[in-house]
Amino acid sequence: MIPQQATAPVAGKRGGAPLLEVQNLTKHFKVRGGLLGSKAYVQAVDDLSLTLRPGETMGLVGESGCGKTTTGRMLVGLIEPTAGSIRFEGRDITRRRGRKDRQDIQIIFQDPYSSLNPRHTVGKIIAMPMVVNDIMPPGGVRKRVQELLELVGLNPEHYNRFPHEFSGGQRQRIGVARALALRPKLIVADEPVSALDVSIQAQVINLLRELQREMDLAFIFIAHDLSVVRHFCERIGVMYLGKLVEVGNRDQIYGAPAHPYTRALLSAVPDATKIGESAGRIRLQGDVPTPLNPPSGCRFRTRCWKAQEICATQEPPLSPKEGGSVAACHFPESGQFI
Repeated sequence: MIPQQATAPVAGKRGGAPLLEVQNLTKHFKVRGGLLGSKAYVQAVDDLSLTLRPGETMGLVGESGCGKTTTGRMLVGLIEPTAGSIRFEGRDITRRRGRKDRQDIQIIFQDPYSSLNPRHTVGKIIAMPMVVNDIMPPGGVRKRVQELLELVGLNPEHYNRFPHEFSGGQRQRIGVARALALRPKLIVADEPVSALDVSIQAQVINLLRELQREMDLAFIFIAHDLSVVRHFCERIGVMYLGKLVEVGNRDQIYGAPAHPYTRALLSAVPDATKIGESAGRIRLQGDVPTPLNPPSGCRFRTRCWKAQEICATQEPPLSPKEGGSVAACHFPESGQFI
């Protein structure tokens, strides 16, 4: 269980222009297949659009392979989009980013074991962003690194220790400190707690929440755990096979989901009060289609219990639904989710 203090909403600077604007973002990976080596494309992310305001937290959820991590890496600049645009504070950073843009958008990686160089000390790891960007903070780099270590709940005297001397939760705190080194405005958190024990997850989530309050950070929070997303994120985007199928605030998504896939996801969350009961569990039939050749029309139609002929011929646009969210579905769900 996530402690109650992690559920309080964060007040950010919500007025004015959006911090991040993403329009029709697409990423297709070229692959080779067939006897003659013909080229095919994995449609990892397709026509994704979203906005994020300063200090806001948006979660991206969906099953493995739906394009969440690819989206996050495009936002940070680790992967170049095939099409679409990314605007940050009104500037187009889709293909070209200045030094300030790279400093303002940082990432926390999923695996705290492989994301830290085992040959470098913790001090060198956290100092690296400042060294690369020729930043000399007041008092020197060492002082700033020790301040960051203390900020994330680690002993500043551990400056010269190596990653293998720390636990998984402590390593993820080091990753958080590295992401904060350049004082960013937006952090993409790519499943930052999925590799940690449940007891440690709550500590890291509370740390991120506290840092967000102090530094007015905006977050794109990528996760599988719907309970963590519910506590940490104010808005949620649900992805399926490279597409955003529903976007809404916390109450809309968890209280009255409009898309059948969202409802199926929520029905799979364990409920300790209903052990031994089906509790309305929705079991999807079949496997997720291959992104090499996704279904026509609605991509969820091959597993949807409400699919009709129009679902195969016309792709549903994201549009407002009864529960208040926007969803891409010809036959949306209605009523409260229990």
